[in-house]
Amino acid sequence: MLTMRGRKAIESADLVVGFKTVLDVIARWAEHGELCPMSYRDQEEVLEYAQKQVQQGRSCVVCCWGDLNVSAKELLERVSRRVDRVELIPGISSIQMACARSGIYLEESLFITLHRRSEEATDLTELVYHLNEARRHIILLPRPFDLMPPTITRRLVESGISPDRKLTVYQRLTFADEQQWAGTIAECADQPDEFSDLSIMVFLRPEQQPDKEEN
Repeated sequence: MLTMRGRKAIESADLVVGFKTVLDVIARWAEHGELCPMSYRDQEEVLEYAQKQVQQGRSCVVCCWGDLNVSAKELLERVSRRVDRVELIPGISSIQMACARSGIYLEESLFITLHRRSEEATDLTELVYHLNEARRHIILLPRPFDLMPPTITRRLVESGISPDRKLTVYQRLTFADEQQWAGTIAECADQPDEFSDLSIMVFLRPEQQPDKEEN
């Protein structure tokens, strides 16, 4: 979900840099600027070229997938090392979109990201703790491609989380081919590992059981 400010930045830039899949989406607004697609293998070379162009007075926009302040840390660090000032222009977060689709509120929710690289057991410790606590809805960002929904839910069952606990997996939110999968943790664990890398998981807070009346 690109904001108007983001669109205007792209339209006015002399240079528009990003992974090819990203540029394919925003190319319609980059009629004025030079498109500079990059891959994981050549991103350093492309960013070095962009740095030289900026030093010559050209304006540059670097576009990225996902939530700018959630899953773009590595790319932001690469860009920040090359220039004195970087202006961040976020879009509408997939976290906000997941809340909207689920009909929940951020003040009643907890967001956990697995995008940081560490041991799998450590990654899931926080999730298991808060699922057991059951005080908030949990919005979870899986990690492509080693910690996707089926793997995560299998680990949850192994950690003692009820296999009947329900969840929803949203894939490619806001795209024309957006999909939604809903079921139990056990059912998700049995799914083939074919979820999109643009997935987000929502575990709704279980309804609180009414107190039993004392006789």
